[in-house]
Amino acid sequence: MIAVVYSGSRFADWKLSDKGEIIANFKTPGINPFFNDEKSITHLLNKTNELIYHAEEIKRIYFYGAGAFSKSRQQTIENAFIKFFRYSKVSVEHDLAAAAIATCQDKPAIVGILGSGSNSAYFNGKKIKENNFGLGHVLGDEGSANWMGKVLLRDYLTGDLPNKFQQSFHYKYSLDRKQILDKVYKQAYPALFLSSFADYLLEHKTEQYVKNLVTCGFEKYFEIYIIPLFKQHPGLPLHFAGTIAAGFEDWLIEVSDKYEIKVTSVVKEPIYNILSYYANKN
Repeated sequence: MIAVVYSGSRFADWKLSDKGEIIANFKTPGINPFFNDEKSITHLLNKTNELIYHAEEIKRIYFYGAGAFSKSRQQTIENAFIKFFRYSKVSVEHDLAAAAIATCQDKPAIVGILGSGSNSAYFNGKKIKENNFGLGHVLGDEGSANWMGKVLLRDYLTGDLPNKFQQSFHYKYSLDRKQILDKVYKQAYPALFLSSFADYLLEHKTEQYVKNLVTCGFEKYFEIYIIPLFKQHPGLPLHFAGTIAAGFEDWLIEVSDKYEIKVTSVVKEPIYNILSYYANKN
C-alpha cells in the first residue's frame, strides 16, 4: 500500500492506494513545517482513525507540502512520519514538485501554485529549480487566498468595501476590529485565518469588487513571479495548481492573456494525478 499526501496550510489531502485501488480518501488539517513542529504532526497522525487503521500496511509515503522547501523542514515531517509509519519509506518534497508532477510529469515547464499561498518555479523535467520566490504569508503570497484575505479584511475595517458587500460580509462573520486584529497579530497561524475567506470570495464571484480584488492579485503574481521566469525560460508551457487558480480560472486566463502568456493547464487538486503517477510505478 502507498500513501500520497498533498498539503497546503489549511488542509492536507490523503489518498491510500493498494495495487491501483483507492483504499481510503480523506482530509486532515494541513501539515506545514513552518507552522507545525514534529510533536504537533505526530499528534495529528495519532488522532486520525484512517491512519491508525492502515499505518502498518503502508510501505511508501509520498508527501508534498507547502513550507517543505528546505532539508531541515522536510526532516521535521519525515521524523514524525517515520515514528508513526514504522514500516514505510518516506519521501518529503515541496508542493511545487507535486504541481510539476501533476501537470507536466517529465516535461520542462513553468509551474505555478495559487492556493492558500502562492509560488512559481522552472521545472526542468526532473527537478524544480530554486529561485527567490515563495517568501511566505508576510512578505509574499501575492494572488493567493492569504493575500486576498488580507486585502479583504483591510478594506472591511477601513470601510472601503461596497456598502451591500460590507453588510453581507458583516452578516456572515460578525467580526469586529478587535477580533480581527487579535486573530492576525496575537493568535497562532494568522495565515490560516486570512486564507479562510477564499470560500466567501468564490461564493460572491458576481461582485465587481471580488473580480477587481482577484484580478489585482493575479496581476501582481504575474509581474513578480511569472514574467521573470519567462524571461529566463521563454517559450515553455505554463501550468497551474491550486484551489484559487481553479476557482478563478477564467480571470486567471484573462490576466495571462493581458501579458500574452498562454495557460496550458489548471489542476485544482494535484493529488489525483500524483496518485496515478506513483500507482503506475509501484
